[in-house]
Amino acid sequence: MAESSNRPVLVVDFGAQYAQLIARRVREAQVYSEVVPHSTPVAELLERDPLAIVLSGGPSSVYEPGAPQIDPKLFEVGVPVFGICYGFQAMAGALGGTVEHTGTREYGRTDLGVQQTGGLLHEELPASHPVWMSHGDCVTKAPEGFTVTASSEGAPVAAFEDTERRFAGVQYHPEVGHSPHGQEVLRRFLHEIAGIRPQWTTSSIVDEQVARIKEQVGDGKAICGLSGGVDSAVAAALVQRAIGDRLTCVFVDHGLLRAGERAQVERDYVAATGVNLVTVDARERFLDALAGVTDPEQKRKIIGREFIRVFEQAERDLKAEGDYSFLVQGTLYPDVVESGGGAGTANIKSHHNVGGLPDDLQFTLVEPLRALFKDEVRRVGTELGLPETIVQRQPFPGPGLGIRIIGEVTAERLDVLRKADAIAREELTSAGLDRSIWQCPVVLLADVRSVGVQGDGRTYGHPVVLRPVSSEDAMTADWTRLPYDVLERISTRITNEVNEVNRVVLDVTSKPPGTIEWE
Repeated sequence: MAESSNRPVLVVDFGAQYAQLIARRVREAQVYSEVVPHSTPVAELLERDPLAIVLSGGPSSVYEPGAPQIDPKLFEVGVPVFGICYGFQAMAGALGGTVEHTGTREYGRTDLGVQQTGGLLHEELPASHPVWMSHGDCVTKAPEGFTVTASSEGAPVAAFEDTERRFAGVQYHPEVGHSPHGQEVLRRFLHEIAGIRPQWTTSSIVDEQVARIKEQVGDGKAICGLSGGVDSAVAAALVQRAIGDRLTCVFVDHGLLRAGERAQVERDYVAATGVNLVTVDARERFLDALAGVTDPEQKRKIIGREFIRVFEQAERDLKAEGDYSFLVQGTLYPDVVESGGGAGTANIKSHHNVGGLPDDLQFTLVEPLRALFKDEVRRVGTELGLPETIVQRQPFPGPGLGIRIIGEVTAERLDVLRKADAIAREELTSAGLDRSIWQCPVVLLADVRSVGVQGDGRTYGHPVVLRPVSSEDAMTADWTRLPYDVLERISTRITNEVNEVNRVVLDVTSKPPGTIEWE
């Protein structure tokens, strides 16, 4: 049984589209989880003292040369194991079962038939219910000691379990919403087969992080870069609970903010928390550093570098009050994963608080949210007593409007984007859609011009892009189907009120393949 909510369930990533989603679903069952690459040796997995191991799906066939394999030693160490899709097949093969390429493939919605003996995973679930499949190979014979508990038309063995050794697996994807009983199946493995107590709760997260912060910071002082977003706000609130007035928040007005954000931070957050707040006006500094830069990675790294330099200057200014040697950041788990640090994945983009930090950083980082997804962060904020206006604020990237201008960042272009963004936000709020969407970036295509007609005259203005998306944690997202009348009001107001813009377009790309932000 679990002795600490810090011990993880490790999700071994075989290149799955949904590896991070599996980790989230495990946490929804109140069990802490992390994603690790399939190349991790068994000895390193065991060093983490895992409560259980989940083998993810993946795009490979078990018969392909060079396809990821499972070290059979994994099944000899007494750790519970659950296989999903490719992980299910690789598990079956490693334990002596049979995996075949039968020529029958199943993709998408599939009916699962539960055997008369449904086992712990499927007992009392409907005898036939839909699941989400994605496989070409299938298990045709379960390993010795396993009970087959379900099948489908294309998978004679669609689920099996060996409760004595605490092993189980399914051919389908229980982590996706298209498998309506999938979360219950995953919960049963974690709680009933693996025997893990559900103790990864919001209150436990707060208690553990406060204790960690106290241990890390000791009697020292910390600075937090407060952006006004939910991540930095919750991180600061956690650190303040741990060390009190030895935390000073530094709000940097880098000139890349949306309309009214500086006043909102200085008014709302201070009123809610009473935190020590210092505001630094660094607008000219950031614009000078970004002059002539168009590459998005370079922009992110410059903004991250300048943030640190401003904090270092703030630290020097605060020297009279003591030594500030710790820097608090609102780094989240998706930031770590996308920056190449979560699952052996490629670096999708450098986040300003992960891949964009300078090598000569003069602070020790305090990152109390580094293991959390966004929905968990919001719940922590509520637990800490932060107002809903802060906790439910739509995500806004640390580099701000600097990465929503495609091209060079200038004061004039920022002014154009700021006006268009304010109109979009006003109309979404007026329509009562703030809680229906994850966020709605407005992107200025500064290096693109299009012909238009305004006031009976020819114009040659900039297009702006609306990017409304729905998501749970930013790992995956779909574009939000906004009502046409709302889109019409946003477009009409922007083209009427922002002289430099003569065209509004809608981004209807999901993630993947597209990221939420354009840069």
